[in-house]
Amino acid sequence: KPIELVVREYGIDSKAVIKLASNENPRGCSPKVIAAVKEEASKMNLYPDDSMYELKEALAKKYNVTESNIIIGAGSDQIISFSRNSKTNSKTKGLMAGITFAMYEIYALQTGATILKTPTAGHNLEEMLAIYKANDDISLIFLCLPNNPLGECLDTKDVYAFLDQIRPETLVVIDGAYQEYASYKDPAKKIIPSDIIAKYPNTLYSGTFSKAYGLGGMRCGYGIAQPEIIKALLKLRAPFNITNLTLKAAIVALSDDAFVSASVKENFEQMREYESFAKELGFKTIESYTNFIVLEFDASKNASMIAQKLMEKGIIVRNLGAYGMNAIRVTIGTPEQNKRFFECFKSLYM
Repeated sequence: KPIELVVREYGIDSKAVIKLASNENPRGCSPKVIAAVKEEASKMNLYPDDSMYELKEALAKKYNVTESNIIIGAGSDQIISFSRNSKTNSKTKGLMAGITFAMYEIYALQTGATILKTPTAGHNLEEMLAIYKANDDISLIFLCLPNNPLGECLDTKDVYAFLDQIRPETLVVIDGAYQEYASYKDPAKKIIPSDIIAKYPNTLYSGTFSKAYGLGGMRCGYGIAQPEIIKALLKLRAPFNITNLTLKAAIVALSDDAFVSASVKENFEQMREYESFAKELGFKTIESYTNFIVLEFDASKNASMIAQKLMEKGIIVRNLGAYGMNAIRVTIGTPEQNKRFFECFKSLYM
């Protein structure tokens, strides 16, 4: 739930509510972005540059591709929806991990496509290949690297070995929303978009400014693929699909590597506190390569009740009951927010 709704429902002071449910950057965004957006605010009456040249140029430089390899969307969700509209219909199928980002399935179902999932919760590539080879009408595959909402991540070499066996007419979307975190924690997980689209022309890499860059409220994402794929996706893009303030924010955010590096470094320092907390209390965790961690409980505790009681205390987390898990997903907050989570949890359940 949004902070505003929790305030209304439970009568909690908004300053006392902490949101650890949507994987936002608890440090906010770069101060340089805030200054730039304030300066740009006088231009709100104007439409943005629909070519998005400056942002595409910056992304092209960062990822060693050309502007023709890039499409900009209102969050990476919109890029994913473009891929859905271009590749699925009532006669095709989509393939994904057993538990992964829910919007893959929702978007594909909107086109009437059939959704196939692996029996295993995370990315089991052997299972995915077995399903793929048994269904010649799979037109779209989603790989979430690292995976939301579980946090696990495949090694890049295993991703390449998987792609070696995929038919060229099947589009593979590699969702890199949390790649800044995964590549920091373990270089073996790093996806290099320029390399992967060169070797596998049927791949589309999606990235976002919503996580490590701290721009969730600005809604800006991007896709990187071969020009033929980008041209097809551009036919589905409405004009002016992101704002001029969003463009400016993304451009400036991309230039502040120091802010992103500090955010990611602190994230994993604080994640160790959660791992120690879970070990102390006897909970299981899934090793995470993201900015969140999953806490799994045994039958003596109910995740839905835990999430509800925490919310009543002003701490919003994600209940994973909808995925059939007795678990909660907790965004790694600031040291102060995390300390409050630990203290509140212990006061309720110990």
